[in-house]
Amino acid sequence: MQPSPLITDELSAETPTPRQQAVLDAALALMVDGRDPLTMDAVARRASCSKETLYRWFGDRDGLLTATVRWQASRVHAGRYDVSGLDAVALRKNLLDFAESWLAVIASPTSVALNRIAIADAGSRKSNLGGIVLANGRFAIGERVKPVLEAGRAAGLLAFEDSEAAFRTFFGLVGRDIQIRLLLGDALDLHAAEIRSDAARAVEQFLALYGRAKP
Repeated sequence: MQPSPLITDELSAETPTPRQQAVLDAALALMVDGRDPLTMDAVARRASCSKETLYRWFGDRDGLLTATVRWQASRVHAGRYDVSGLDAVALRKNLLDFAESWLAVIASPTSVALNRIAIADAGSRKSNLGGIVLANGRFAIGERVKPVLEAGRAAGLLAFEDSEAAFRTFFGLVGRDIQIRLLLGDALDLHAAEIRSDAARAVEQFLALYGRAKP
């Protein structure tokens, strides 16, 4: 089942207004808190707004969840790059930027709480949150990063046959076992310097697998 689209044009999936951002942050805070179920009533109370406003902006609970996941995923710097005239330095910088921001996002308490709820809901079929997280998180990020890889291939800097397979390799090198360990309660304390180091290592490993010197 595909996640429900936003019913109104008032809310842009890419650029929510400051007030809408506050509502989405309130929804994320509810997930981290974990004491109340994520309902339209609970979000309205936490965000100090009316349910009518939530329904006007997001359409329904799935619309709110979709916008919330997109808002969290927007913190990953993917697909914000100028790939015209890509050279080795720019390719490495783009990959490193993605790797650092994605590691920082998945290691945050907000993402851990969101993913735990999505997994639980997927197992119990209580909602479509699992599908929403996949569609607007992992899959959407992949579609935004793959053009960078393809531009690197077109510039003679990377060699691969399938961009999806190449992205999955890169994604795995960046994430390793960090996300599953966090979801299972491992008290990893990833500082910014450690995230930068892990991201740089993943980029070097990816380039060792797929990189080639430009003729």
